Amino acid sequence: MSICDDAGKIKIMPASFTFFVMFSFWIVMSGKWDLFHLGMGVFSSGLVTWLSHDLLFEGHTRKLGGTLIEIACFFRYLLWLFGQIVLANFHIAGLALSLHPRKHLDPHIIKFRTSLKTDFARFVLANSITLTPGTVSVRIEDDIFYVHAISRRSSADLAGNGPGEMERWVAWVFEGGSR
Repeated sequence: MSICDDAGKIKIMPASFTFFVMFSFWIVMSGKWDLFHLGMGVFSSGLVTWLSHDLLFEGHTRKLGGTLIEIACFFRYLLWLFGQIVLANFHIAGLALSLHPRKHLDPHIIKFRTSLKTDFARFVLANSITLTPGTVSVRIEDDIFYVHAISRRSSADLAGNGPGEMERWVAWVFEGGSR
């Protein structure tokens, strides 16, 4: 298997890249450098790579530059998502500490259609929704999402016409869409 395509550009072999990431994570988290722990790391990383390397790369190779850009965009998305989680925590705390919480609570399930094409992008969107306090992804059927929200404010971005801000971010990172 070559690491270069026909035009001579470097490409990443998804399985080896996944193994490298898994094994590096194993070493950092274990902090052990003896033969037993390194051997278990190689075995575990190899097993995880064999079972799931196509989940990250969907069975195709990418050019090194494209993968690095996607990783950088993903970290930028994570920073944005962290900010949204902090804001949602303040909203939920405000609901919990409100003198009249029933006035502001409006638990409901919303249904919306996503324009995301890949399963991995949909997976990231569903998990991002669930990580944000006040919303939980309940079900996904093809491109239809069902989300439980504790208040109208919690679901405002999801229930509008067209993709919401979170969906635009996910499309930008994983499908080359625009924000």
